[in-house]
Amino acid sequence: MERKNLDRVRPVSTPPLRLFPESASHALVLIAEDEPEIAEILAAYLARDGLRTVHAPDGQAALSLHLALKPDLVLLDVQMPRVDGWKVLSEIRHRGETPVIMLTAMDQDIDKLMGLRIGADDYVVKPFNAAEVVARVQAVLRRSRAAGPQPGTPQVLRAGIFQIDPETHEATVHMGGQSHLLDLTLTEFKLLACLMRSPRRVFSRLELLESCLPEGDTLERTVDSHISKLRKKLEAIGATGLPVSVRGVGYRLGSGE
Repeated sequence: MERKNLDRVRPVSTPPLRLFPESASHALVLIAEDEPEIAEILAAYLARDGLRTVHAPDGQAALSLHLALKPDLVLLDVQMPRVDGWKVLSEIRHRGETPVIMLTAMDQDIDKLMGLRIGADDYVVKPFNAAEVVARVQAVLRRSRAAGPQPGTPQVLRAGIFQIDPETHEATVHMGGQSHLLDLTLTEFKLLACLMRSPRRVFSRLELLESCLPEGDTLERTVDSHISKLRKKLEAIGATGLPVSVRGVGYRLGSGE
């Protein structure tokens, strides 16, 4: 960002970048940005809106802080040293569903589509208005909270012999008094989780495609390929015929019991 753009968004008095006390009840935003002045401006505006912040100056630090602090949202610059923003976003998506807003000087549609396909929740092009970024952060946080589990709802998902922990990204099958930890790809994990949320319902291939394969796949037969690979991993531990095929419609979980 050029100096004139920094001046345009700089508050009258920019407080030093800081991490608010852990006891604070407000959301924690991880700012992954290699330009300190931009990070300070964003932190000042977010703090004024009651949000806590922590700063990562490079992609590797962003991944470490994300793992250690589990922020409520990540503001992620694309052009980061050590590990670029695309790779950081991909790893965050592999870990779970932390909301991510991309910050970048690249305004080409192909770059926006790439971010959204990998799993970004929003996309802001530099130079930006810091107040608008805060508004987008609050909007994404509201959507995330509305879509997330309600108070008292267990985080671990269970259906029949299956158990999934979205927070640790672990899928387990309980059979014959033994527990088997599945080695699943991200897509296989998403497919299994989707089927587990309504184990008796039959999902069409299109529904599974739209819900679990956001990376750009457009062919419904791609779902069949991923389901086939998931089945083979289940068969290897003795859980055969799952998920269940419903001819002409799609798939349902099946209990395995």
